[in-house]
Amino acid sequence: MTIVRPGLEVLLDDPRPIAGKNIGLVTNQSAVTSDLRHVVDLLHRGRGWKLTTLFGPEHGIWGEAQDMAHIDHSTDPMTGLTVYSLYGASENDLAPRRELLENLDALVIDLQDIGSRYYTFIYTMALCMRTAAEAGVQVIVLDRPNPIDGLHLEGNIREEQFSSFVGMFALPTRHGMTAGELARYFNKVFQLNCDLVVIPMRGWRRSMWWDDTGLPWVIPSPNMPTVSTATVYPGMCLIEGTNLSEGRGTTHPFELFGAPWLDPFKLAERLNAIGLPGIRFRPHYFLPTFQKHAGKVCGGVELHVTNRGEFEPYRTGLWCVKVARDMNPEKFDWRRETYEFVSDRLAIDLLAGSARYREIVEGGGNIDEWVAEWEEPLREFAKTREEFLLYPR
Repeated sequence: MTIVRPGLEVLLDDPRPIAGKNIGLVTNQSAVTSDLRHVVDLLHRGRGWKLTTLFGPEHGIWGEAQDMAHIDHSTDPMTGLTVYSLYGASENDLAPRRELLENLDALVIDLQDIGSRYYTFIYTMALCMRTAAEAGVQVIVLDRPNPIDGLHLEGNIREEQFSSFVGMFALPTRHGMTAGELARYFNKVFQLNCDLVVIPMRGWRRSMWWDDTGLPWVIPSPNMPTVSTATVYPGMCLIEGTNLSEGRGTTHPFELFGAPWLDPFKLAERLNAIGLPGIRFRPHYFLPTFQKHAGKVCGGVELHVTNRGEFEPYRTGLWCVKVARDMNPEKFDWRRETYEFVSDRLAIDLLAGSARYREIVEGGGNIDEWVAEWEEPLREFAKTREEFLLYPR
C-alpha cells in the first residue's frame, strides 16, 4: 500500500522552517505521524526551536468536547503549556487574541480536515491566519489528506448573506481541497495577506481516499469515527438544521438519521425509489443516548454507500431531508435554536449556504432542478482553485 507522508513528517525531516523560532501550535488529537506520534509531543521535545503556546479548535485540543460545546482555556497535561481555546463562549473567541501571538515567530497549524464546507477547522485556520497577519507572525500549515479525495466537487457556492462558522467563505459543499491548499486559496482570494508557508505532503494524489494513503485514521472530532462517516457527511450534516436526529448518540452518527414519528420502512422505500447513485437506504430503528430524541426509539434509515465514486453525498442529504419532511410535515421542523453563534438566520440556511433549499422543500419544488444550476458555478470554482492546488491527480 502507498504510504503518504503528512506535512508533519516532512517538517520533521527538514525543520528549517521552524529552526531558531518561538512557535505556537494550533492542533488537536488527529495530528499524528504514520506511526501515531503526536505533534504536541514531537514539537515540544524538539531541539532548535521552542514550542511556547498551544491553541485548540472546536472539540478541544484532545477532542473530548461535543459539537458546539464551549471550551475554556486549560493546561496541557502532557507538556504543562497553556492551551488557549479557539472555541469559547462567543464569536469573538473563535480567533486568537493578537497579544497571544506577539511573542511568537511562527504559528504552526496541523488540523485534519474532512473535505466539507461545514467543518469548522478550516475557518479556525483562516481566523488564525488573519490575526497572524495583523501581528506580523508567520503561519506554517502542515498539510494532511482530504479523506474523501481531491477530485470530486459538489454543491452550491455559499451566498454571502449566509456567512458563518460553518461557511465563512464562498466554497462549494464538497470542495476537493486539502487544508494546505485551502490556506493558499483563502490567503490570496479572500486577502488574508499573511506570511504563509505550507508544508506539503509527500506521496498524496488527488484521486486518493483515506484508505489509499496507508495512514491511520484518528477521529478528528467526536462524531467523525470513521472514513465512512466522512463520506456521507457533506450531505448528512444538513440533518443538524432540522428536528430529525442525525444519529448523534449512536455508534453511527450521520450514517443514521430519523425521528420517533418516522416509519423506517416507508422512508427507505421512498428514498430508494429516487434512484440516487452509489447509495442504498436500509430501514432501521435506533435509540440515541444523547442530543436530539435522547432515550426515544427513532425510526429511520442507515445509509450504505455502494459506490463512493458515483455517490453524491450532498444531493443525497438534500433528498433525505425533503422526503422526511414530506412524509410528516406536521411533525417536521427546522432547527430554530442558535446555531454556531448565529441566531438571526436558520441553521439550515447556514448549512445550505442559501435560503433556496429551504424554499424548495417548503414549496414542494424539485431539488434536482436546483442541482442542475450548480454546474456552471462549480466549473468556475474549479478554474479559480487551480493555481492553489499542490498535488497531481
